[in-house]
Amino acid sequence: MSSDQKVRERVSELVDLINKHRAAYYQSNTSLISDADYDKLMRELEQLEAKYPELITGDSPTQTVGGEASSTFAPVEHLERMMSLDNVFSTEELNSWLEKAGGGPFLCELKIDGLAINLRYEKGKLVSAATRGDGAVGEDVTRNVMTIKGIPHKLEGKNHPEVVEIRGEVFYSLADFAKLNQSLIDAGKAPFANPRNSASGSLRQKDSSVTASRPLQMIVHGIGAWKDSSVAAQSELYAHLKTWGLPTSSRYKVLASAKDVKKFIDDYEAKRHTLEHEIDGVVVKVDELAKQQTLGFTSRAPRWAIAYKYP
Repeated sequence: MSSDQKVRERVSELVDLINKHRAAYYQSNTSLISDADYDKLMRELEQLEAKYPELITGDSPTQTVGGEASSTFAPVEHLERMMSLDNVFSTEELNSWLEKAGGGPFLCELKIDGLAINLRYEKGKLVSAATRGDGAVGEDVTRNVMTIKGIPHKLEGKNHPEVVEIRGEVFYSLADFAKLNQSLIDAGKAPFANPRNSASGSLRQKDSSVTASRPLQMIVHGIGAWKDSSVAAQSELYAHLKTWGLPTSSRYKVLASAKDVKKFIDDYEAKRHTLEHEIDGVVVKVDELAKQQTLGFTSRAPRWAIAYKYP
């Protein structure tokens, strides 16, 4: 077999394998391999496709957002696409991205390992909640999201936009996850493997009273559609969303230099296991929204944000 043929077969094998793991993760709330092993497969595929761009196919996981809407819930079309994030795993890769992004200020925030959600508010009223799905179409989980205590059904304040999409992560605190698993064991049921699968499984219940009985939380990390926003920076956006009564993180920081960004990442790596929820890294974003617009997007991820993943 020629080396070209071997590469072609390996790329095809990786595409099938990663798509299989994605389907288990996003549709069945099951992890067949560890995050680190999954990241290794993705990295190998990215490197091969960079070297042999003619082998990139439409169904490659490097070209698409993970997941798709299941048939259990009605489909919901997002007004603006929900993207994934590209990952880096080393200081060298992070420095390369920071250089491409063209200098700070950068907003750094914790990467919570949960389930991405899109809330649509019309004139301040929550009208729809959907999972990310394939980025264009997600699953309608409105009734279940309405049972999550920290998510307002009506935004606080006045002069809300006609329509705004709020993006965030639904998750369990580690203490609540431990309690939930104990209650499942006590009832003779199988416990969840990890908080992320548990949050996803709890949110995607056919019976919303099951979701209501589980202490899910949400933290907001961005917006989708919002016409005529006068907000100029990501950090300013978070302050604004907080005035609407939306759950924002108190742990993000705006930092000027690459050195400060690296220190933020190192500090949280040292204390990641002492936090109230699981994190698998830090997300670094260009803070200035006009600069975000200029940097734009690839087919699956923003060029103005990166996830630094911990080993």
